Amino acid sequence: MLKSFIKLSAFTLAETLIVMGIIGVVAALTLPNLNSSTGDKEKVAKVKKIYQNLNDALGRAEAVYGPIDEWFVKNTSCTGSIGSAANSSCHKKLGERITEFMKISKSCETNTGCFHNGYKKRDGSADGNLDTLSAYKYILADGTSLYLSADKYSGTSWFNGETTLRAVINIDIDGPNKGASTSGVDYFQFVLTDNGILPNGTANSNISSLFSNWSSGLAAYWIIMNDNMDYLKVGNDGKCPDGKTILDFTTNTTCK
Repeated sequence: MLKSFIKLSAFTLAETLIVMGIIGVVAALTLPNLNSSTGDKEKVAKVKKIYQNLNDALGRAEAVYGPIDEWFVKNTSCTGSIGSAANSSCHKKLGERITEFMKISKSCETNTGCFHNGYKKRDGSADGNLDTLSAYKYILADGTSLYLSADKYSGTSWFNGETTLRAVINIDIDGPNKGASTSGVDYFQFVLTDNGILPNGTANSNISSLFSNWSSGLAAYWIIMNDNMDYLKVGNDGKCPDGKTILDFTTNTTCK
């Protein structure tokens, strides 16, 4: 009787194959999403870590060399408008003072080799060649590319209410030879102000640019504020995959 029961309760080969097939289909549908989610979390962690390390390095540098607003007061070549080519000595002072308190594996100074030779936006259009620009460039111990460009701009409030810009800081969390080299994916921008280092963007920025172009600065601001990269999941209309949720900086800050 027991042997008969065991025989009747066993699965046939066909039934086993069907179950395995169903499991395979479910895995194929879910694993890409899990991998994407894990990848995004790792990138968020890297962006937040470099953000913290930069502000820590700035605090240490100011403790030694004085407030950032006093670093360049005697050098008028460091007081041009955004985008103008500052004297290399300005970049040098900024770079050396900040990175003195960071772990560096390579210094390119104003030469090439520390960044990819061309970055792009979401639509594939060009977004600048950081490797050839006049700035001090480094590769950190964790492989992140770091770009420090001394600059000064006083005027309209662009950066979290800040009106004075001291430097532009770009990072590529994947370094010069790996990754997507795409704005908002592995390339992000911060700015140095008299009140510290901030992501280049505000909640009042045109959020559509975040979805259409993956703006490097606004993406950094989104990550620091919302602890996710869900803007990568939406189209130009800002809608999440559910077709209903529209991301914004106030109420819908995640697609979950």
